[in-house]
Amino acid sequence: MQNVEAAGLGIGDDYPPRIMGVLNVSAESPYKPSVFDDPGDAAAYTDEQLIGEGADIVDIGLESANKRFEVLSADEELDRLDTALETIESVSGDAVFSIETRYHEVATAALDGGFDMVNDICGFADPEMPRVCSQYDAAVVKMASPPDLERPGAVETVEEIYEALSRNGITEKTIIDPAFGGWSPEKTLADDRETFERLREFRGFDRPILVSINRKNFLRELADRPTEDALPVSLAATSMAVERGAHVIRTHDVAETRDAAIIGREFASERLRDETTGVEELDVQTPSELRRHFDRIGAETADPKDGVTRAFELSGLTPEDRDHLSAVAAKHGVTFIHGQHETGGILVGPIAAMVAIARVDDHPPTIARQLDAIAAHTEE
Repeated sequence: MQNVEAAGLGIGDDYPPRIMGVLNVSAESPYKPSVFDDPGDAAAYTDEQLIGEGADIVDIGLESANKRFEVLSADEELDRLDTALETIESVSGDAVFSIETRYHEVATAALDGGFDMVNDICGFADPEMPRVCSQYDAAVVKMASPPDLERPGAVETVEEIYEALSRNGITEKTIIDPAFGGWSPEKTLADDRETFERLREFRGFDRPILVSINRKNFLRELADRPTEDALPVSLAATSMAVERGAHVIRTHDVAETRDAAIIGREFASERLRDETTGVEELDVQTPSELRRHFDRIGAETADPKDGVTRAFELSGLTPEDRDHLSAVAAKHGVTFIHGQHETGGILVGPIAAMVAIARVDDHPPTIARQLDAIAAHTEE
């Protein structure tokens, strides 16, 4: 995983999870506690409620990206930028400042004025955005979006999200955002849940991942909670997101989210990463996760099912069943281990090999049923 540096702040596998607090200078933004039109009040909120509670990054929005509102032009965003610039000049605390925009003109003016990074909610729909960010050596968040400046985040399935993030390339300092939330009428809560479940796949971009899941509908529905009571589900999801590979958590609830992210990091699997020898253990648990890495290195013909191992315990086997399974497994590169228990054992091996064993015709009935169940579970 390639780390990214934003104004000296390290982001990636080698660093703790970073918390991005949210500040808005847009009156239409729905979360009113974060909305300010006075730079002094905005700076005080930033110092006390964001940086003071543990935000590493402060993301300032000039307009609401909610699809219910008209999209501002670049000139209209620039009219609001003065408030944001005055705010960051008045902040006493130490943080990286990110400008949320979709226009390269606004990004340029913000970076010239003291901002450190860009949060591009339209995912390089403005083709000049990556050039500007590279020119300024600025970190940039690329949110999954169609090539349309008026429809940020309007992609639904994991495949569409992945394709959107691949479009128009990525810079050396890109952080990817899979765009959780109801950005389009077609996107369902089930789409968001599947994206969250498959979050590790986005590690295939070899860049840090940002998630914005704070009090989102796809979490609230599971617990049947309104927005004001949804902090616990957000925190549970934050820990899970960090454990699954997220590096930046964008939130309004800074202190609580920071604590949840620490727990997720602490109990994530420890993987080998040795820059001296050039070895990195990939965080993959499913063939689809491994396939993303194969695609990245150009190994499109490799079968990811050959690289992901599973272990299944089988029970209810006769001694003859065990002998049969041991022999067949050995022929396919799978190991069947049985010990003192008379009726069972553990089958260990690559998914592709287990599927191949299931297709053998002469299994005893019990083994045939068990292998069919394994194949059905593991085949995509």
